[in-house]
Amino acid sequence: MTYDASAHPENLSPDTLVVAAGRPGREHDAPVNPPIVLSSTYVGTGTVVDGDRAYGRYSNPTWDPLEEALSALEGATLPGLIFSSGLAAVSAALSLVPSGGVLVMPIHSYQGALVMAQELSEKGMFTLRTVDIANNDEVIAALTGSGEKAADMLWLESPTNPMLEVADIHVLARSAQAVGAIVVTDNTFSTPLVQKPLELGSDIVLHSVTKYLSGHSDVIMGALVTSSPELRATLLHHRSIHGAIAGPFEAWLALRGLRTLALRVERSQASALTLATRLDAHDGVSRVLFPGLATDPGHVRATAQMTGYGSVLCIEIAGGEAAAEAVVEALRLWTPATSLGGVESLIERRRRHANEPVSVPANLLRLSVGIENVEDLWSDLEQALATVGTAE
Repeated sequence: MTYDASAHPENLSPDTLVVAAGRPGREHDAPVNPPIVLSSTYVGTGTVVDGDRAYGRYSNPTWDPLEEALSALEGATLPGLIFSSGLAAVSAALSLVPSGGVLVMPIHSYQGALVMAQELSEKGMFTLRTVDIANNDEVIAALTGSGEKAADMLWLESPTNPMLEVADIHVLARSAQAVGAIVVTDNTFSTPLVQKPLELGSDIVLHSVTKYLSGHSDVIMGALVTSSPELRATLLHHRSIHGAIAGPFEAWLALRGLRTLALRVERSQASALTLATRLDAHDGVSRVLFPGLATDPGHVRATAQMTGYGSVLCIEIAGGEAAAEAVVEALRLWTPATSLGGVESLIERRRRHANEPVSVPANLLRLSVGIENVEDLWSDLEQALATVGTAE
């Protein structure tokens, strides 16, 4: 059974692709949805050649439709690669930095990726240069080395986690490639419906499929997408040899979740903008970070390279760390949890994590807006903020 994007009508909208991509062929009595194949081993005789499944660590028919769908959504010419977790995908991408090379990464990045890069740097695998990704001059200086070794990889995350800085992907990708650096963009927050890093010049796109793509807080998975045959072959080899493979059931669940991505993103983005606007005017909130606000430093750049502003926003609570903790404890609809991108709205104080950069304010709360009624979400936030105000 094959899953070929060329079988689709041309020029499908992304919100149609999430439904149409990765479907089985239209044969009589064929299933509408791809089946789950539970097998560790495949029949084969003679010499194993490229494309043979051979063994479950190399391939699984249940992976194929999801990898084809991710490729179609990101506008890649090759199938994507799914991994057992977002961090497994991060590990594979970081393996492309040569021994003794240089990695440039945002100082505010997904915590797991930043910690992994720091630990590899401390072991002497490569040199890590952290930068304010919203400052083009600073990033370009780090890429060129300013008299030292030029970078081998630029790691982009836009908007960043959790400070929501917006990178100038097109300009920075061109600057990186001018010095021979590979460009990896973590597109987890935006999803391919909101931002297309490959079109903006990135070489590889990374996703924590755990988040928006699967969308139901029941799958742990990562993905890498590229149009470079050489890079894909290297990443595929890393996955096969290091063994960070996704289970077929998880792949099936992720594709099932992907079908509603457009509806979920449309709803959660609209609610996020409404909430950000109201919170920006609330006396209990000292600052709102959200590129959808016209006053946000990243607004102009986000408007130019994104089709929306995402569904994650951050607020700093007036009254400091204790007040921020009190707001979280007073909430009844919002769930205190560390993930994001699911149908349910989640909230957490980021500095509760020991590895969170000290540049993240202690009173900052990250909100992942789900698909509940926005008025219910606002009422819960309003009563929690009022409770803290009364306590003061």
